[in-house]
Amino acid sequence: MSELTRLTIAEAREKMRARDLSSVELTDAYLSAIEAANPSINAYVTVTAGKARAMAKRSDERMASGEAGALEGIPLGIKDLFATEGVHTQACSHILNSFEPRYESTVTSNLWNDGAVMLGKLNMDEFAMGSSNETSYYGPVVNPWRVEGSNESLVPGGSSGGSAAAVAAELCAGATATDTGGSIRQPAAFTGTVGIKPTYGRCSRFGIVAFASSLDQAGPIARDVRDAAIMLRSMASTDAKDTTSVDRAVPDYEAAVGRSVKGLKIGIPKEYRVDGMPGEIDALWQQGIDWLKDAGAEIVEISLPHTKYALPAYYIVAPAEASSNLARYDGVRYGLRQQGRDILEMYEKTRAEGFGEEVQRRIMIGTYVLSAGYYDAYYLKAQKVRTLIKRDFETVFADGVDAILTPATPSAAFEIGDAEMAADPVKMYLNDIFTVTVNMAGLPGIAVPAGTSTDGLPLGLQLIGRPFDEETLFAAASVVEKAAGRFTPKRWW
Repeated sequence: MSELTRLTIAEAREKMRARDLSSVELTDAYLSAIEAANPSINAYVTVTAGKARAMAKRSDERMASGEAGALEGIPLGIKDLFATEGVHTQACSHILNSFEPRYESTVTSNLWNDGAVMLGKLNMDEFAMGSSNETSYYGPVVNPWRVEGSNESLVPGGSSGGSAAAVAAELCAGATATDTGGSIRQPAAFTGTVGIKPTYGRCSRFGIVAFASSLDQAGPIARDVRDAAIMLRSMASTDAKDTTSVDRAVPDYEAAVGRSVKGLKIGIPKEYRVDGMPGEIDALWQQGIDWLKDAGAEIVEISLPHTKYALPAYYIVAPAEASSNLARYDGVRYGLRQQGRDILEMYEKTRAEGFGEEVQRRIMIGTYVLSAGYYDAYYLKAQKVRTLIKRDFETVFADGVDAILTPATPSAAFEIGDAEMAADPVKMYLNDIFTVTVNMAGLPGIAVPAGTSTDGLPLGLQLIGRPFDEETLFAAASVVEKAAGRFTPKRWW
């Protein structure tokens, strides 16, 4: 049965179309894999076995009648941030205890309309606030990768750690994820998977629990570049229920995979060569440059001068929006409710009990920077910086640059409970140093596995594209993927 879970989405799709495999068989193989591995990896917080088998049966019936959708019969994992009708949707927070929405997110609706099968809901950092998947109410996710010769548990990255770990451990064919400051690309890099954050507005945010509304964007995490392209085509759409959704046709992203990059101009930003960057990250970056050059791309050095302000500006804008969005969780209408002598005490007790430490920290930061006397000094200034960051990218693209190549993360995965990270939240925030600019500017970015560290852990490179030019990213990423090869962890679970 485990042989079936090794199939990519594209491979499984072809086997099912040829009637060599049924969706029921494939779904059962994944459910067996989850049952065996999830106690060790903790990627799923809810497994919807009955629903999955029913959906798989219907997919087989549609395929038999020649009515197969683009993802017909493909079993997927869904990040716990996406509303799934009648199924656990809690953003891995205690404050949404027992919440089961009576509606479906647009992204998951699109997937089901294309025939995909839901295996269950995936673990994540609480309200998507974290870079290690250690802030979840349901406990940390364990990275399927380990340092060679060690049994220490590593983080899978965050906030989409459950999505990345489930894909890497072959517990789903692909997974939905979200990215506010790197939450698709960083965990993809830590787990040897492919993750793309599309352009802001490409995927509807309706039915996705909000963290920072001007930054959040849904995207897929998959085994390879082709699978990510297949998933994104189904996930993306125009949606009248989301006013930030952009009204433009969704391209055939899969057609861009393997497309020549000859003549493309690839920018290398000098500001991303940060002090203290490990030599292996720098070497990986150079290797990626060489691969793209060998494929016919032109490599040019570029400048993004406001990059150094991106991380502090992000950690003002994102918490500010979070403090506003999370004000709705009060224990009155749904979720957790703690009793109090009056409504004010009920609010206080519910929020103190329901929100984890990291979420409380970010709410407090956000409330502070929005408060009277500090709004202009912090939030307004951060938004001005954001405009300058966006302008930097616009200038570079106007000069003919087609895509930008950078590292995805400043290091490989670290240990769960790392003492330095726990003692200093800023060290954790630095994991987003290469990714937050993309969200601040609303651009697409893809992380693709490109090599391994000296400890045998996966490392990723990031490609940043023009607005709504995900096709160029898929073409360039497939060059890196072909040169680097596939990366899979040794099974210990």
